[in-house]
This record gives sequence, structure tokens and C-alpha cells, in this order.
Amino acid sequence: MKKSFSKLLALALTASLVLSGCGGTSGSSDKEEDTSGKTEASGNEEAQAEEKEESAEAITDLVISKVASSELATFNLLNSETSADTQYLTNLWDGLLEANSYGELVPALAEEWGTEDGGLTWTFKIRDGVKWVDVNGEEKADCTAQDFLTGLEWILNFHKNDSANTSMPMEMIEGAAEYYEYTKGLSQEEAYALNAGEGSKFAEMVGIEVVDGNTLVYHCTEAKPYFYTVGAYTCLYPISQGLIDELGVDGIKSMNNENMWYNGCYTMTSYIQGNEKVFTKNPHYWDTECSRFETVTIKMVESNDVAYQLYQSGELDEVTLTESNVKTISGDESNPYHDQMIEWPLDFRSYQFHFNYDKRNEDGSVDTNWNTAIANEAFRLSWYYGLDLSEYYKRFNTINPMSCENNYFTMKGLVYTSDGTDYTELVHQELGLPELNGEKQVRLDAEKAEQYKQQAIEELTALGVTFPVEVDHYIMASSQTALDSANVLAQCFKDSLGEDYVKMNIKTYIKSGTQEVYVPHLHSFALNGWGADYGDPQNYLGQELYNYPNALYSSQYSYINEVEETPATKALLDTYKEYTKMVEEADKITDDLDARYAAYAKAEAYMIDHALVIPYNYQVGWSLTKVDNDSKIMAMFGSVNDKMKNWNTKASGYTSEDKGVADVVKAYTESLGK
Repeated sequence: MKKSFSKLLALALTASLVLSGCGGTSGSSDKEEDTSGKTEASGNEEAQAEEKEESAEAITDLVISKVASSELATFNLLNSETSADTQYLTNLWDGLLEANSYGELVPALAEEWGTEDGGLTWTFKIRDGVKWVDVNGEEKADCTAQDFLTGLEWILNFHKNDSANTSMPMEMIEGAAEYYEYTKGLSQEEAYALNAGEGSKFAEMVGIEVVDGNTLVYHCTEAKPYFYTVGAYTCLYPISQGLIDELGVDGIKSMNNENMWYNGCYTMTSYIQGNEKVFTKNPHYWDTECSRFETVTIKMVESNDVAYQLYQSGELDEVTLTESNVKTISGDESNPYHDQMIEWPLDFRSYQFHFNYDKRNEDGSVDTNWNTAIANEAFRLSWYYGLDLSEYYKRFNTINPMSCENNYFTMKGLVYTSDGTDYTELVHQELGLPELNGEKQVRLDAEKAEQYKQQAIEELTALGVTFPVEVDHYIMASSQTALDSANVLAQCFKDSLGEDYVKMNIKTYIKSGTQEVYVPHLHSFALNGWGADYGDPQNYLGQELYNYPNALYSSQYSYINEVEETPATKALLDTYKEYTKMVEEADKITDDLDARYAAYAKAEAYMIDHALVIPYNYQVGWSLTKVDNDSKIMAMFGSVNDKMKNWNTKASGYTSEDKGVADVVKAYTESLGK
């Protein structure tokens, strides 16, 4: 193949060696690693002793927790688009690529990958010897390149996949949108009978093919230089036709841990909804060099406070600390956990206020007062420049709250320019923001906030808006943690903007925010966090576009496409149209990534300058843990970050000193005594 492919392959193989070499101390390995040679070669007896000590402390059966609100909704990874599902399922299914602890893409089921034509066609070499197994680890079938065709057919079949997870393939793969529309026009029975075999309608229409048994080729609609990064996301995952034949289409939709097939690190040998999940090491896993746990038990808990109690009793191996936990531990130097608090790495999601521009009241009537107000740019900008969230950040990170400050739509670390500049730095420059100072939000400007507030009052009063404008924020009724956070947020609104201007109302839903709040348009705003599906700014900026049915935020949260043009909304719609045009123009640049990122940065800055959305938060918190967070997978895109593979562990727990945060904890402790 050409040089471009060879270079990508070299990088992939190098990263693969890094991954394989990471996992000598956590869990248990399928292939015993000879570490004595490495230590002997170094001549460092002290290092050898330390390595042996750490190995002796490694945990083989891990127990962790998840909050009950993050229960998975389906075992079909192809149908899922939520982290609530993928945080579990990524351990059960493998796709083309995964990532290492540095966030670099490395081989999974694809050993090699690359393009010879600038991204129009992408080739993946699928490894031999991958097995599908049942819940007991018994072999069921080989996992082959053909299974990726079967998976994509499922994704694009309107009646099989219920329109889930379709946007990326439809936008990127030749013939995918056409095949989706074709199946949409069929009866359910006709669509269910379709497959991806040789001579099928799918093979005829869609730009994916298997060459020489193990070579998988994707034909893109146009040059997509980032397409390979989609290989770490669920829309390109495989499924066996043998499993579909065994369970039937409806059976796949409703499959469970006992009747599904696995090709990932683990099988799920026990599943009690809302209670406990047990993962057991897959004995036929393809990656014989990696380290895994014999079992992982996930306990579902009501809150992190409950998890903390379980950690104290020795029933958990890691716990996320609440604000009160941190204060209690920090304020007592005799507390056994005082020296064991760890600041966990930046989460891969960027969070924003996404406004609902077509709000309804609970009786179904139009909330005209809110809709008119939020369509006004001065009203939105008064929030942007005036809403001080520093107290709210303390809910996530009491010790270092400003680490949660977010000024961008796109997540930091997603992509870099050719000289190593983070894309978000380009956005920062376009916005003209000062450098972060760790003390206050750099976008706050009291003078501008007041100016826009008075402008909004004048303009909106003339349109019949009454003040204070009621702001409805919904939380789950059973979550005390959510209520505590909402109360702090409400106080931020009161202190920053004044209750005579806006008044935040805390309202509740019982079970599903989507069905009870977002579908009926009841929210004033949604606090959404987006973790990228693939490595390009388009995956962020393409979610909030005008007149794009597949743009998630536009179609399911902001409802901008449903806003009728009136004198009060014309400026808003014109701004959305201009932003959409800028994103479309940026997406056309495929031969120069630096130019592409620069164009996207201008579009993102335009979005934020007009406060179409308002960035607000990163999740950076504190934990007690026996798992080395630095050994976990940390990619800023894809669905593989929760894969419990090559994790380093230490039964006695990691300390603040181990992780270089002892001075930070000490300073915070001293501040509490003042």
C-alpha cells in the first residue's frame, strides 16, 4: 500500500506495543509476563523489589459501584447511543479500534488500517482467531470481517434498529442514507428478512465490502480524513448473523446477558437490574497479552454517599467523593483516608446549557414568556457574561473548583493542529478570552452583563415579556444529590442575575428525563454533556445545527427547527442559519486539517459569542481508589473509555503522594482551619 497507509500502520503498531506493555500489575493476565528480564537489564534491584511488591498487591477480583440512575437500557450495543449503556457494554463487545491510557487509538479487531486516497476509501485488516462466545465462555462462532457488514446492515435497517445510531454512517458511508430510506419504505416483515450477504440489496447499495476474507473496505461519501476514528464507536461494531438467526430480530432487540454472544474482555455472568452486575474474564479473548480481572462486580447504589459507606466497610475498591465527603476527610488529619484522596483525570465530556427555544408548560400550552425571552440575544448574553458558577463548581470539586471551568462547546484534547496546538486554544483565541487564572471564570464581565441585562429588559418589555422570567430546571425526584446541586445552581442565578430578572424553579421527573421532560418540551434548558463519538470538531458542532434532523441537540433539546419565524425570533433563526453555514463550510475542508480546524474554531466562537449555547462545566472530582486512574483508557472520543483492561491496582489504595496532589490537599486542609 502507499506511504500514508504505512505510516498509520506504524503508528498503530507502536501504540499497540505500549498497550501490551502497560498491564503487568493489575488483575491477572492470560499470558504470564516475564518481568525479571526487564529488571535485570536495568540493574535496579530496588525497582525489582518495588515491582514485586506492587504485583503482590494487585487486585484480581474488583468491586466498584455505579449510581442507580446509570442503569443500562439495552444489551444491544448497536442500538445504543448513550454512555449509560456503553460504560458496561464496551467490556462485552469489541469493535475495530480501541484506545490506550494516553488516548491514542490502537488495534482491537482491526490489526491495521489506513487510506490511500486522502480519506475517500478506508481499509481495515481484521485479525484472525477472534471468537464469539456465550455467557459461559463457550465458543459459538468466529468473528469475521463479514460480521461488520452484518452490524452495519442492522444499523441502517429502519425496522431493525428503530432509527438509532444511524447519523454517522448515513453522513459518511456511500449509499448508507439511501439504504436506510429503502428499508423505511418496506414492511417490517420484508425489512426483517434482509441481510448483508453476497448478492443482497445491502451489498448492492452500501459502500462497504469484504476483500480476501479479512480485508474490510469502507467507501465514504466524500473524503473523510477522520473516518478511522469512528472505528472506536459503536455504529461500526460487528454482530454475527448466526446470533440473529438464533434469536430472531425481535430477540436481538430484547436480548440479555444470558442469550447474547460476546467477543470482548468479559462476559456478564450475573445481572440483577438496579442491583448488581458480575463480569467474568472471557477465556477466549483475542488479546492474550492484556491484563484483566478474574471478575468485576458492579454494585448499583443510590448515591455516592452510600458508595462511600461501602468503601469504608471494605466492600468497594473505589469511590467518587461528594463535596461533604471531601470536607469531612480534609478537615480531620487523623481520618484514615486523609492522605488517600486522588483527583481523577478530566472526564472526556464537555457540558453546556442547551436552551429550549420551543418550550411548553406542563398543561401543554406554549410558554410564550420564556420563548420570547430566550430568543433575545441580549437576554442570553446577560447570562453568558453574568452567571458566576464558581459555587456550583464546588459541588464537583471542592478542593480545586476552577478545574471545572469550561469555555468551549468542544472538549479539550479532541484534536490538535500540526504544531501540537489544542483545537480549543484556537476557539479561545477567536473568543478573545483572557488566559485562565484558576480564580474566576474568565468570561465573566460585570459591566457587559449589566449592559445586556438592561438592553434585554427594555427590548423584551416592549414585546410583552414579564419579569422575572421563570426558568424551569428538571431533576430526578429520587436524587438528593441532584437536588443539592440544583439548589446551588438556583442560588448562583439569584446571586449573579437577580431574582427580579430570572427565577429558577426546581422541578422533578420520576423515571425518564427524556420521556417526561424533553419530549414534551418542558425544560428551559438542558445541562448536557457530550463525549465525542469520533475525532473531529464536526461531531460536536454538528449536533446543534439548523434544519438538520440528525443533529441531536437541535432535534431533541433546543428544538430550534420547530421555532416559527416571527419578528421576535428572526434574529435567532438568522444567527442559527449563519452558524450552520459556517459549520458546513468547515466540513468541506478535507485536504488541510489545520485549515479545517481553524474554520471550525471560527464557527464555534460565533456560536458562543451569540450564546446559542453556553458552556458551563467539566467533571473533575476526587476519589478514594485502589485502581490507578492513569492506567485507565482515556480517549476524548469513542465508546471504549470504560473498558476494564490493563488497569493497574493496589490493594492498599493509592495515596495523594503517589499521584502528586499531596500539596493541594494540604493547602485545602489548612484553608479549612482559617
